[in-house]
Amino acid sequence: MLKIILTAIFGRAVPVATIRHTPNEPTEHMAGNTFGRLFRLTTFGESHGPALGGVIDGCPAGLLLDLEAIQLELDRRRPGQSAIVTQRKEPDTVVFYSGIFEGKTTGTPIGFAIHNTNQKSGDYSHIKDSYRPSHADYTYDAKYGFRDYRGGGRSSARETASRVVAGAIARQLLAPVRIQAYVSQVGPLQLGKSYEELDLSLTESNPVRCPDPETAKAMEACIREIRKEGDTIGGVVSCVIRNVPPGLGEPVFDKLHAELGKAMLSINAVKGFEYGSGFGGVYMKGSQHNDAFNPDGSTKTNHSGGIQGGISNGMDIYFNVAFKPVATLIQAYETIDKDGNPVTAQGKGRHDPCVVPRAVPIVEAMAALVLADFTLLNRSVKL
Repeated sequence: MLKIILTAIFGRAVPVATIRHTPNEPTEHMAGNTFGRLFRLTTFGESHGPALGGVIDGCPAGLLLDLEAIQLELDRRRPGQSAIVTQRKEPDTVVFYSGIFEGKTTGTPIGFAIHNTNQKSGDYSHIKDSYRPSHADYTYDAKYGFRDYRGGGRSSARETASRVVAGAIARQLLAPVRIQAYVSQVGPLQLGKSYEELDLSLTESNPVRCPDPETAKAMEACIREIRKEGDTIGGVVSCVIRNVPPGLGEPVFDKLHAELGKAMLSINAVKGFEYGSGFGGVYMKGSQHNDAFNPDGSTKTNHSGGIQGGISNGMDIYFNVAFKPVATLIQAYETIDKDGNPVTAQGKGRHDPCVVPRAVPIVEAMAALVLADFTLLNRSVKL
């Protein structure tokens, strides 16, 4: 199937390596390109290659897809959408090659691709033999002995476009579950309100994707100033998931919050994840932190963040994801080359001064993939 899809994408036969293994040898996550167990996504492609894409396996048959909604999610993530993000101009149009017939999923693998049309690989020739600080340059060389230096190759955040496609399909499988993420912090500028105090319908009303208009203006001004300096800044994306049924998640190693944490920490530039009361819970006593029950099984408070014992309890799931400042600086910096010699370099090309506005749909997509997987797994645990 993968060979057929690659041939359709690239217009010619593409060699696919034959992997030999014993019957008991696990190969499900070889090379770490696959996420999920029943609802599974395998991605491929590089930032400056012909295309990125993926294969979704395990999506049930008969799901009527809103293809426009899938493209809308990609549009929210694509570069060049505002003055405060990278100005790389990519249409990011998804093309499906298999697994969909007459608008419905067939139950077979869903193959898709997003073609790259605006690469400027020459912008990266200056770092061919040197290592950018806090990038994957050195570690990729250490692991593989060879790397695609154009835009970071496979380590580029452009890989997340494939996740957004799969997450958009997972969201449609999960209806009526609602997943809403937003920017709650840029550098020192924090949104001092909980999601319950905000009108999340305002999230898409500004380029920062902050649902508070006044805070959004300050965040946008901050990002613009940082860009002028040739520097970058980090931030926080918060997410709330509503209408989650109780019972999703496994009680020991595959806890729901553990899988959400893994999903978020797999996103480029993520440095931290907390759910529910998070680190703030350490300041509370147990008598303050415990979520007392209502007669219907809901809880009076929700310090647990909708998850208890690793399993959803029906309350809202909410969490925060911390993103570091983008590592590429459009200013001179000291580093080393592949032989360990000190060199001076400077970033070139088109880069985000702050990644969090474009990370919002990625966070939502990864949350959807986790919940879709657990939803399918849950169908097998009881009669």
